[in-house]
Amino acid sequence: MKYLIIVLFVALSINTTFAQKISLDKVPAAVLKSFQTKFPSIKKAKWEIENGNYEAEYDENKIEHSALFKADGTLIETEIEIAVNQLPKTITDYVAKNMNGKKIKEASIITEVGGKKKYEAEVGGKDYLFDENGTFLN
Repeated sequence: MKYLIIVLFVALSINTTFAQKISLDKVPAAVLKSFQTKFPSIKKAKWEIENGNYEAEYDENKIEHSALFKADGTLIETEIEIAVNQLPKTITDYVAKNMNGKKIKEASIITEVGGKKKYEAEVGGKDYLFDENGTFLN
């Protein structure tokens, strides 16, 4: 019985950590208004709920972007895809040393509203975060 409870808990935990795609009519009006105000040139976005926040994914100049909002419309952060070779060398060195020969598939730079930057590297289907100096975070 303990085993079953643990399995159910893990399954539910995993399910809630992934983003869930939603239709435009499920996005709060405050979020849509904030998105349209901050990104007026973007006419088409895909929406997801991620840990209770709303993420708009869109292309701008053929580059993938996203913007993450609280339900009240407050912008939390933006993310822009970058070429893997634009990552700091400390990140590529970390991956080479610690990821058993796996390669970085995608990379992005995340900018929080206050200006703090982080890097994200997708390796083996998982996203790894690094601070602006390239130090591993999680």
